[in-house]
Amino acid sequence: MANRLLAALSLRDFEVLAPHLDTVALPRGKVLFEPGDDVTTTYFPCRQTMASLLIVTRDGREVEAATIGREGAIGGIVSEGHKPAFGRAVVQVAGSALAISTSHLEAAKLGSARFGDLFARYSDALLAQMMQGVACNALHTVEERCCRWLLSTHDRAGDQIIHLTQESLAEMLGVQRTTVSAVTAHLASRGLLKTHRGRVEILDRSGLEKASCECYEAVESHFATVLPEVELSKP
Repeated sequence: MANRLLAALSLRDFEVLAPHLDTVALPRGKVLFEPGDDVTTTYFPCRQTMASLLIVTRDGREVEAATIGREGAIGGIVSEGHKPAFGRAVVQVAGSALAISTSHLEAAKLGSARFGDLFARYSDALLAQMMQGVACNALHTVEERCCRWLLSTHDRAGDQIIHLTQESLAEMLGVQRTTVSAVTAHLASRGLLKTHRGRVEILDRSGLEKASCECYEAVESHFATVLPEVELSKP
């Protein structure tokens, strides 16, 4: 299946969900929910589709808290009832997704212990990514954080080319565009990547991993331990 988390379900559990899943197109920049919104729909990104969970400050600035692609789901993961969103969910890489009402998802989790356990473990992996991100933002350089972000996106995009502007990358890292331009130019001079208008091409993944901080490997290892049946979609 195009979404790895759904693919990890048993056939019986998936057949419970299937009648309620709708395929939707998610254009880049689409806001799936805003802070304070009641999250009534859960999205399962497919193939290259990727979204970010953002923390929004009072003056409108954004910084990314988590990246979600075809290995996971967006919204309504933990509980049923009134679920006010804490942050903003925005599509970063356009594509398709499978959407379902969170009420149907919750009913399926309550009806199957195995189903509920899978989503509980995914919640743990997502929380770990957010926690590591806090440490990364506080302790590591912009270049290290940029490498980590590009690696995580590369895993989920399933392609050497990441369709993303430098302005968007700057927003995700919480820095100025000029800072990102300087960082990517330095990485390009080392032969690790090549930048084009609206996209970044990875040339040397192993070199990018060496240039990244420890956070990329920490999150990846924890995900593999907690959810061994769900692969982080490496190219």
